[in-house]
Amino acid sequence: MKLLPVLFAVCVSALLTACATGRGSTEAPKIDPTAQAVTTYKIGVDDQLQVTVWQNQDLSVSVPVRPDGKITVPLIGDVVAGGKTPEEVAAEIKDKLQSYVRDPQVAVILTALRSHEYLSRVRVTGAVRTPVSLPYRQGMTVLDAVLAAGGTTEFAAPDRTELYREGKDGVTTPYAVRLDKVLQKGDLATNYPVQPGDVVTVPMRSF
Repeated sequence: MKLLPVLFAVCVSALLTACATGRGSTEAPKIDPTAQAVTTYKIGVDDQLQVTVWQNQDLSVSVPVRPDGKITVPLIGDVVAGGKTPEEVAAEIKDKLQSYVRDPQVAVILTALRSHEYLSRVRVTGAVRTPVSLPYRQGMTVLDAVLAAGGTTEFAAPDRTELYREGKDGVTTPYAVRLDKVLQKGDLATNYPVQPGDVVTVPMRSF
């Protein structure tokens, strides 16, 4: 009979845990702007490509993308590169080279992003020392962009900073950035990686 109180306590505890879990499941997930991150780059006119064919130095070239969107590769001639990813171009070159080279290993690397230079910028506006338009660099974060703009001014409200990002559907979504915590406490929870086309806005505080 002494087991009854113990069993009762265990059941009550399990019930409370289940209820708490049920409540938690209805909470909206935290928005993560990296979910819409740009993971691929489409090659454009005037971009510079390095085409490397392993163990075939004569077939490895550094070429610009012509106005017609094509590049010229030794042995196989013209290959369409505009509008494709480097991986797609490498696959096409490999397919065409198989008629001449046994099991060719091809790599295509972007060495200069010239066509999308304007689109591939990150802009910082609002209460910063020097509003800027920065060339996007892989690994760049909100903090990097703000520091490149000279940091915030004495009139800024960094706790209300927002990162604006346009989605694939053309809709721009704002993401809250606690820049005050990032700058003053080293709390990097909202120090999101930026993407090409992002706009970081630091508002002025109310007087």
